[in-house]
Amino acid sequence: MTPQEAAAFGKVAVLMGGRSAERSISLKSGEAVLAALHELGVDAHALDPADQQVLTQLEHGSFDRAFIILHGRGGEDGQIQGALDTLGLPYTGSGVLGSAISMDKVRTKRIWAGSGLPTADFAVVREAGDLEAAAALGFPLMIKPAREGSSLGMARADSRAELASACEAAAAYDAEVVVETWLTGAEYTCAIVAGETLPLIRLETPNVFYDFQAKYQTDTTRYHCPCGLPAALEADYRQLCWRAFEAVGASGWGRVDFMLDAAGQPRLLEVNTVPGMTDHSLVPMAAAVQGLDFQALVARVLQTSKPWPIPPTATTTA
Repeated sequence: MTPQEAAAFGKVAVLMGGRSAERSISLKSGEAVLAALHELGVDAHALDPADQQVLTQLEHGSFDRAFIILHGRGGEDGQIQGALDTLGLPYTGSGVLGSAISMDKVRTKRIWAGSGLPTADFAVVREAGDLEAAAALGFPLMIKPAREGSSLGMARADSRAELASACEAAAAYDAEVVVETWLTGAEYTCAIVAGETLPLIRLETPNVFYDFQAKYQTDTTRYHCPCGLPAALEADYRQLCWRAFEAVGASGWGRVDFMLDAAGQPRLLEVNTVPGMTDHSLVPMAAAVQGLDFQALVARVLQTSKPWPIPPTATTTA
């Protein structure tokens, strides 16, 4: 990036931290992004929405755009996007609608199912009476809070007692809990940046599943990129992930996760609209295989902060 290109972005607010359960990861991602922007020559400044004055700071701080690196609620669910829209500040990634839908695993899965896109069979648990329908899916089962990230609140259940206990634990994160059929095949993720799908990563962990520890706290997780699939099949899966990304209204950049079932068929899991950017994160890994170093990746994400079209103000005549 030339000094002129860096200057063209103006003053950039790097929104990091926040109040979600993923705050610590967001701060780590944000520090990496902030450092990369400074190395690129961009006038970037960290702001933490945990501070109740952040909107005032954005409005009166002469900022020209925002780089959103907030994970979880408040950052990926449309809240900060709506505030930035109101302030008229361009920002990276998905808009309000794409963010809100992608954060909600129930609505995401319903949209995929309605669009003919493959996802695991599931049930929604809101109260004890819903457990019977969930158990009818057949054990083992995967339990997830509907609106949470970083695998927080997730668990496997092998019996009705474990199902009830896991749903109770997941409900501490969200009033809606998703119960899915257990998938036994390989797990993959597809990074998407500025309309381009990046090489797939195959995830391999000795843990029961790719949980918070496997994502951030251990060195036993293995990441395979190239993923080892035949080129034509990988291309098909990348196209599937792009369709899944667009179906929920996501845009700019993000990540789509999927697994294979026992028959080897893909089953979409979720969309992340603000993926991690830490030393364990997946988007930087895929970007490196594509030939993009971390600075180039951050620059490309920043380029997604184009202004959203604002309709003209309505006028009336006497």
